[in-house]
Amino acid sequence: MSDQEDFNDELGNNHIGTNEETPLRKDAFEKSEEEKIESIKKNVENILSTLGMDLTDDSLRKTPERVAKLFVKEIFGGLNPNKKPSSSTFENKYKYNEMLVEKNITLYSTCEHHLLPIVGRAHVAYISNGTVVGLSKMNRIVDYFAKRPQVQERLTIQIVRELQKVLNTENVACIIDAKHLCVNSRGIRDIESSTVTSEFGGKFKEEAVRKEFLEYIKLETSF
Repeated sequence: MSDQEDFNDELGNNHIGTNEETPLRKDAFEKSEEEKIESIKKNVENILSTLGMDLTDDSLRKTPERVAKLFVKEIFGGLNPNKKPSSSTFENKYKYNEMLVEKNITLYSTCEHHLLPIVGRAHVAYISNGTVVGLSKMNRIVDYFAKRPQVQERLTIQIVRELQKVLNTENVACIIDAKHLCVNSRGIRDIESSTVTSEFGGKFKEEAVRKEFLEYIKLETSF
């Protein structure tokens, strides 16, 4: 194995990202979804056959097609820019100038190093600069960027950058607390550990504002 291959393997095993943007080829969207599904289906058939699985069995017969559709339409659907949620903003007519926090957003993503699940919660906040966004749009933005092969640090940054652009303000923050099955189920097999990442923009870089945000996400929510 070459030194570069050793380096790349070490990056993956240590779950280190190399780019703030999702690494995509220039021709990433030249194929239609149907063409991608057909191609992935054949590759999954090859993987399962290589492992010795009997694809004529009723339980496995449709698995390659199911996996291909899962990849393209569901867990990696966030790669498709056409699926990016529209984020209409509204004038802050009621002059709410304090922090708005959407906490405990359920997050499902996929580690790009081993293609195993990342499961956790995202906490997102912003301070209005004259515009506001619908609450559900914050959840949808988290979901969109999560639905792609990801590194948690990059995901955290992408959520903040998108909301900063939508809201036209730097005052956005995101914290993600998630379990990585590539850590929990393989390698070290530590089922208790989770990974916390954060990105603070604008006023959230101030200690008092950041502390207020952290206090909010610690509040118990029960109905």
